[in-house]
Amino acid sequence: MKYREMGSTGIRVSEIGFGSGDNAGLLVKGEPKEQIKAIERALELGINYFDTSPDYGKGLAETNIGKAMREIGFRPVIATKVEIMPDELDHIADAVVESVEDSLTRLQVDHVDVVQIHNPPSIETDITVPGWIHVGLDDYLGADGALEGLERLRRAGKTRFFGFANEDADAEAVLTLLETREFHMLNVWYDLLNPTAGLPTPDGLDVQHDYGQFLVRAHELGVGTAVIRPLAGGVLTDHAVQGGARHQLAGGGLTRNADMYQAMVQRALPFAFLSRHGQTLSEAAYRFILQDEAVTTVLGGFSELAHLEEAVGCSGSEPLCDEDMARLDMVWRSNVGKWDQEEQFISGL
Repeated sequence: MKYREMGSTGIRVSEIGFGSGDNAGLLVKGEPKEQIKAIERALELGINYFDTSPDYGKGLAETNIGKAMREIGFRPVIATKVEIMPDELDHIADAVVESVEDSLTRLQVDHVDVVQIHNPPSIETDITVPGWIHVGLDDYLGADGALEGLERLRRAGKTRFFGFANEDADAEAVLTLLETREFHMLNVWYDLLNPTAGLPTPDGLDVQHDYGQFLVRAHELGVGTAVIRPLAGGVLTDHAVQGGARHQLAGGGLTRNADMYQAMVQRALPFAFLSRHGQTLSEAAYRFILQDEAVTTVLGGFSELAHLEEAVGCSGSEPLCDEDMARLDMVWRSNVGKWDQEEQFISGL
């Protein structure tokens, strides 16, 4: 395992981190013995960064990590999160403190290393977004806002560093928060399907959210970054592009919405050329992210032990070759094969 500095915090974390979300599901729906086995193997392989949230399994992931830490006797670098709900907008700072105190109880620890706001940053707070609200800059930075709650936690010795997650975030809002120099560790959506957090947006690529290369600015400011969904929810795998079903433990929106999952699989098909010469598509997806020096760690989502071992095997790997990067650029510029005759484009790769 290779390690990277978490921005300017002085903490070194493993290139592969342990994600505990519902999408992969192991720490939410897995059998306790399988959870312990996977965590023990992760520690053996050198993983020292664990990412969790009270939203994962409605607290189950935190509870199961806490149990494992007690049973095995280990203490990794831990990041957890706070999800601000619509009925908490008039007392955000208090809600942040209360949420983390509940997380500490589930984790059976007196502090965590990083607390992140889970809600995506936006210019203005938007409570109409399905799933969870997008929190505006005033509610992040203003009086009784999220930052004030985080500062209370730090003064109380319950966390050391602050951050926020960026699934569906507004790039302008992200950059504004970065310039405050108050945040230390971001969760970033960055993968082959949407590389815009780290690379200039390719001409022709249509993405739902253009992240405006904010990974670059984070790196310049000494802010650490953890990449979420490196396999795009599991579709950037040989299993998925060859027609395989989702893992029995896998949850989240892609399990609840089969049509969405199939649409994502179709979008992943043009990247199947990366699976060759002893390399799987998922290994290529990890290598693509790890070749970016602005990335601190990649949060693997593990449904079983084999997923963990495959991800860790990518640590220290060589960057993708120039030919593969050139072909990736072709795929992106074609809007992932969505021009003229899609089947002709895919078959020509």
